[in-house]
Amino acid sequence: MQRITLQKYAVMSILTVSLVALTPRANSQSPSPELQQKVAALKQALGQNKQALSQYTWVETQQMILKGDVKSTQLFQCQYGPDGKVQKSPIGPPQPPPSNPRGMKGRVVEKKKGEIKDYMEQVAALIKFYVPPTRAQIQNSFQSGKASIQPQGGLVTLVFRDYAVPGDSMSVTIDGASNKIRSFVVNTYLDDPSQVVTLNAVFQSLPDGTNYVAQTVLDATAKQVQIRTTSASFNKL
Repeated sequence: MQRITLQKYAVMSILTVSLVALTPRANSQSPSPELQQKVAALKQALGQNKQALSQYTWVETQQMILKGDVKSTQLFQCQYGPDGKVQKSPIGPPQPPPSNPRGMKGRVVEKKKGEIKDYMEQVAALIKFYVPPTRAQIQNSFQSGKASIQPQGGLVTLVFRDYAVPGDSMSVTIDGASNKIRSFVVNTYLDDPSQVVTLNAVFQSLPDGTNYVAQTVLDATAKQVQIRTTSASFNKL
């Protein structure tokens, strides 16, 4: 099956935005006032968090786990750049070069590593459509009638369906009182729905109230690869 490239995803997203503008709302009923309020609060929180985090640097630890075994651990110094995107600089000792078997077995191992690297690059390109969530895309999902709300005690979960590709979903859980983001979950796929990709993110707060992603766990089931990322050591610029 032909792989879906980043460019194709971009085209799909543009088409989705166009259809939102041209197509009547899928849900004939107006969204509830609570849903409208919480979607607005989520968009505001995303903007405030990004602005607050731009005043910090932090250390990101990233582990790649293949079939349950940790294959690599990398550390990055992170901060927002002038373009509004997170810039990452490797820190710590360099990763030791892999020791592959010689001969035919070594070539097979090297080929498999290349396949996994290529696959994870495609996964990373896909996940960029979700992380971080954007206010514009959230608004598009809301306007197309694809957003719903699920109160859970003191928490509220907002579910956005068909967020980036048909059949996907992104769920954001916020504190019902403070409107701070507590977690979000992405369920999507790479080439077809059988190649499941999931992302679970947990948020925490700094002493000044700034919200940040403390840990993400990315699972690419087709290759049994997991990327576990944690953020710590926040310091103001």
